[in-house]
Amino acid sequence: MGTLLRDWRDMRGKNQIDLSLDTGVSQRYISFIESGRSIPSRQTLMDIAEALDIPLRDRNTLLLAAGYAPVYSDGAWNAKEMQTVTRAIERILRQHEPFPAVVMDRYWNVLMTNEAAPRFFSRFIDMAARKGPRNLLHLMFDPQGMRPFVVGWEEVAKSLVQRVYRESLGRVIDEKTRELLAALLAYPGVKTEWQSPKVHSTAALTPVIPYSFIRQGRVLNYFSMVTTIGSPTSVAAQELRIECMFPTDEATETHHATLMGDRPDAS
Repeated sequence: MGTLLRDWRDMRGKNQIDLSLDTGVSQRYISFIESGRSIPSRQTLMDIAEALDIPLRDRNTLLLAAGYAPVYSDGAWNAKEMQTVTRAIERILRQHEPFPAVVMDRYWNVLMTNEAAPRFFSRFIDMAARKGPRNLLHLMFDPQGMRPFVVGWEEVAKSLVQRVYRESLGRVIDEKTRELLAALLAYPGVKTEWQSPKVHSTAALTPVIPYSFIRQGRVLNYFSMVTTIGSPTSVAAQELRIECMFPTDEATETHHATLMGDRPDAS
């Protein structure tokens, strides 16, 4: 347990004195915990985990290592205990029609969508031919997916790789995230240097990250907003992310309606 705690402290770039000031736990006692000479109380351990912003899944691991039972529910995202959350998310998805909205887990696997999302992507590719679970990053990187329709794909792909690092839960790249990054790097035209924190996409200079798609010679401009669950009390709730696409301009909003079949195409 002490080694786990030390690893998290190092990951957050804090020394024992920093952690002592953040928690009110003496530096001497923190040293004893990390060396295995002392076992903290459950509450002290939880206070330290909160100060280090340790994700709920890893807090459970820390508690188990100290001999305590896990505190946070680790059920599936669609378990009965999550019904209140999932119903709220379903309302968000419905309200976002007619623009695409998806719910993803921490590895960008799509768990839920509104009706507009599959309809939108099906205007470009045969979504029915893509086997589940569908992954939004693979959809954007795959030459057989949305990649040919993304304007300035290299810049978009570069920004997405950086987002994987920036939005990883607890700002930690775990083994499954490394596997996801390796799979993305295996696509043709993807450069390994995009993983470097020194690499910056020009999209990062704008208030939002834009996505432009081209279909039949017409460009549609969107940006996305990501929503997470505030003050989650379960592992599943903390790991959910809702991504909603919005039209950037009136021309896109008008053509989007045509694309989705909500109004006659004037062309």
